[in-house]
Amino acid sequence: MYIAIEGIDTAGKSTQISALKNYFPDAIITKEPGGTKIGKEIRKLVLSARAKNKRAEFLLFLADRAEHVKEVIEPNLHKMILSDRSAVSGVAYALVQGDVDKKDLVFLNDFATNKIYPQKVFLLRLTKKELEFRLSQKELDGIELRGSEYLLQIQENIKKASELLGLTLIEIDATKPINKITEKILSNINN
Repeated sequence: MYIAIEGIDTAGKSTQISALKNYFPDAIITKEPGGTKIGKEIRKLVLSARAKNKRAEFLLFLADRAEHVKEVIEPNLHKMILSDRSAVSGVAYALVQGDVDKKDLVFLNDFATNKIYPQKVFLLRLTKKELEFRLSQKELDGIELRGSEYLLQIQENIKKASELLGLTLIEIDATKPINKITEKILSNINN
């Protein structure tokens, strides 16, 4: 089963994937962007926020996604795959930029993924107050420096992105205790 844990920066995606690894010790753990050798280079480039053209940034995400699906997801579909983000985030970021038509977003992501999408998508949802607190506790990357309003727009667009891609989104309050979030994810995986 291919599962994506979605959420904006500091929502707890990595924490939940670590917790889930205890329940699925043989799971393939990956992330997007950066789940492949080329993806790591693309991730570094995207997080530097050096691309001046938002379409260029979007195309970098698509390149990473195509490589990721081909190298990591497709060969392991018979196993449990736990991914820190997926195409859903990529579409959400592109929706905020507003440079690419929704129909084209779906077409280009279908092309990049060969229409292979997660079977379960979880959104760890943060409040503005909690997001701002968590951001204040760390050194910010180029994306995080765009501010909490920008990140909250991404969070809202994760829901729209999952709808555009025809995926069911399970929303979870990311301000709850870690173990409660893990329990909620597990109960939905087993349904």
